[in-house]
Amino acid sequence: MPSAAPLTARPAEAVIAALVEELAARFGNKLATAQAVRRQHGHTLSWTPNQPPDAVIFAESTEDVADAVKLCAARGVPVIAFGTGTSLEGHINAPFGGVSIDLSRMNQVLSVHAEDLDCVVQPGITRTALNAFLRDTGLFFPIDPGADASIGGMTSTRASGTNAVRYGTMKDNVLALTVVTPQGDIIKTGSRARKSSAGYDLTRLYVGAEGTLGVITEITLRLFGIPEAISAATCQFPSVKAACDAVIQTIQTGLPIARIELCDEMTVRAFNNYSKLGLAETPMLFLEFHGSAEGVEEQTARFGEIAAEFGGGPFHWTTNAEERTKLWKARHDVFWAYQTLKTKQQMVGFATDVCVPISRLADCVTQTQKDAAEHDLLAPIVGHVGDGNFHCGVLFDNQDPDDVRRAKEFSERLVRRALAMGGTCTGEHGVGQAKMKFMPVEHTPGALDVMRAIKRALDPANIMNPGKIIDV
Repeated sequence: MPSAAPLTARPAEAVIAALVEELAARFGNKLATAQAVRRQHGHTLSWTPNQPPDAVIFAESTEDVADAVKLCAARGVPVIAFGTGTSLEGHINAPFGGVSIDLSRMNQVLSVHAEDLDCVVQPGITRTALNAFLRDTGLFFPIDPGADASIGGMTSTRASGTNAVRYGTMKDNVLALTVVTPQGDIIKTGSRARKSSAGYDLTRLYVGAEGTLGVITEITLRLFGIPEAISAATCQFPSVKAACDAVIQTIQTGLPIARIELCDEMTVRAFNNYSKLGLAETPMLFLEFHGSAEGVEEQTARFGEIAAEFGGGPFHWTTNAEERTKLWKARHDVFWAYQTLKTKQQMVGFATDVCVPISRLADCVTQTQKDAAEHDLLAPIVGHVGDGNFHCGVLFDNQDPDDVRRAKEFSERLVRRALAMGGTCTGEHGVGQAKMKFMPVEHTPGALDVMRAIKRALDPANIMNPGKIIDV
């Protein structure tokens, strides 16, 4: 039976050994205990140390997940859901050991309802694989966090990305879920209807829960028609502030822009180094417009007028698919592009994000640039600034304690700056382990108590991805 008290420490080795025997009997070669596989499933793209699970199960069905969770629950052993491992705040680490359920083999599109603009998918399918499947239907799924993340992971972290300014985030585009509870039961939340007033909104409860309340095994998604015309553009600005002010004006005028990405001069240099774009190394906006041919041309012209008011230009736009692809491929490869800026071979990078009200965007970005310069840090900035969200890709020498300290302190100041401006510690990366300490700063004690009450009610043994989001 599950532990009477919630999990607060790693289960005894004898408990883990007995569980692994039971898992081996049920799952055979779907179970892996090799150290290399376990370390891969504790891999984190933050500076949080690798904390591998004790075993990995490569699930192939909802029933596999349910059976694995039941066996773990019976012994009070943690369960960590794993998609593609692209999360950035230590979401997939196993601080208390346990079993990682790898969902990458659950990668099928189960149904497409083109007339209703929705589909049902398994959690392991990636966004690019889904859109490749949908291409012949004339539909697409618009949420694009940059990395080729799994749909399950995107749902669990409430991801957004470059298209969020027009299409919203995962919370706006998930209609229903199939979830395995911490007790191993299978439940369904929501329906394919576009709206409902029937009871608590359980779907939104699980979207963004980072696997702490259950394991998602099916997702029903909203789809959109592929636009008739798409244009992409770049526009130079004399300063980051001018670029941010142009973004604010664009949003406030209601221009229906699809993507609007800020790149500071260091980011543009990195793109030139890695993706050979040949752009002027100055603050810049990458943009994309969707609609009819006439509508796209009108939107593009209107943005050019706004940019000119803030000293923007030259403004280049194109409807050529190859040129658009090259531009956004560079944006998606920003993590690797930043590696070309390293001044020491042993330097490493980590990405962090914040989000502020759009009116405070220019202030937050310029103050962050000034902070990095004053502390001699390489911290290039890129962001989905149409909704006030931006990222810092901090580069530092992890063999130098002083460099590590300065990078950590910079990251903390960034978060506190955003919170002081009415923002949030994370606009899309999620909390995971790395940003747990900011939850009491961002939320009132009463709000945190409600979150803990939900966690305790649904997962009293604290086996679902423990040590993430909130301290129970």
